[in-house]
This record gives sequence, C-alpha cells and structure tokens, in this order.
Amino acid sequence: MCKRDPILKKAILIIIAVLAIDQISKIWIKTNFMLGEEVYVFDWFRIHFIENNGAAWGAEIGGKTGKLALTLFRLCAIVGIGYWLYSTVQKKGHQLLVISIALIFSGALGNILDSVFYGVVFDHSNYQIATLFSSEPYGTVFHGKVVDMLYFPMWHGVLPNWIPKFGGQNFTFFNAIFNIADSAITIGVGILIVFGNKIFPKE
Repeated sequence: MCKRDPILKKAILIIIAVLAIDQISKIWIKTNFMLGEEVYVFDWFRIHFIENNGAAWGAEIGGKTGKLALTLFRLCAIVGIGYWLYSTVQKKGHQLLVISIALIFSGALGNILDSVFYGVVFDHSNYQIATLFSSEPYGTVFHGKVVDMLYFPMWHGVLPNWIPKFGGQNFTFFNAIFNIADSAITIGVGILIVFGNKIFPKE
C-alpha cells in the first residue's frame, strides 16, 4: 500500500463527514422550521433559519440569470478544487494542506447541493414548514436557495461615539448567519493562512 493512502483516506473521511453533517442539519432545519424562525440555545448562540440566493455569508446575487451563473461558477470551482486535492495527494503534499483542501472542497460541495437540488426537492418555507420531495417544489434545478442557520450574536450594543463613521450606531458582533459548509470553508482557509509557512515552505 502506498504511503499516501492514509492521508487520502483521511481526506475522504473529512469530505464525507462534513457533507453528512451539513446536509443532515439543513434538511432538519428545512423540515422543522419556517423561514425566519429562531430558537435560543444560549444568548450568544441561536438557530435562526434563513435562505439566500447568492454567495457566501448570505451575499445576494440578483435575478435567475445571476443565480445560474453563480451556480455554474461554483460547479467549475469545485472541479478545480477537486483536482487541487488529487494533485496534492499525488505529490505527497503536506498533511495540513490536504486537510485544508478537503475542508474547502466539502464546504463548497455542500452549498452546491443546495443550489442545484433544493429547488426541486423542497416546497417553500414561507409561513410553513417545507416538505421534502414535495410535489410542488419552489424552484428549478440550479436555482435552489442555500440554507443557513448558525447565528452567534456574541455582543450587541451601541458603539462609542469616538469611533469614526460608526460611532453611536447599534452594532452586533458576530452578525453573520451561516452553515456547516461555510464553517468548513472558513476553517480550511484559516489553516492555509495560519500554517502557510509550514505548508508552503520556502526553498
């Protein structure tokens, strides 16, 4: 058995685990929450169901054409990331690099599944709990909405007046609502940044 097999197996396990947790959590949210519904776990951690049409962290892309273009771009990107992962394993790259690429790949794929398939397997979540494999789906292939639910408003208050431009305004940290796939991508990129010197040593 070749030496790269253990790290390849680890990468595959990471991808399977992230995809499973991501999709199970999204399907559970869709089939148990109405859009906008929120449950407090702690004051600083809530489950808050939203959907978005666009890029990471809820950024919106307008219109069906924009949504289709984004989804197709994601599909192309996932092919590139997959090749990067394969190439890194073949070249016996650093273990942290393989792990980080696996996290980014699995996170990107998790959100792609929402965009490609959710529009044809779920009905809408407006003022109702969605049905999986509905006979009246809310969208079409490539036009599904990405499900987000993790919300960590760790601090909310009024910013001091001495802060330029934003002083005196209400502010919430951390205000983004995201999902497991987004978290995997963020952790993967974080590994690349923090351990960059170790992963990409200078000759």
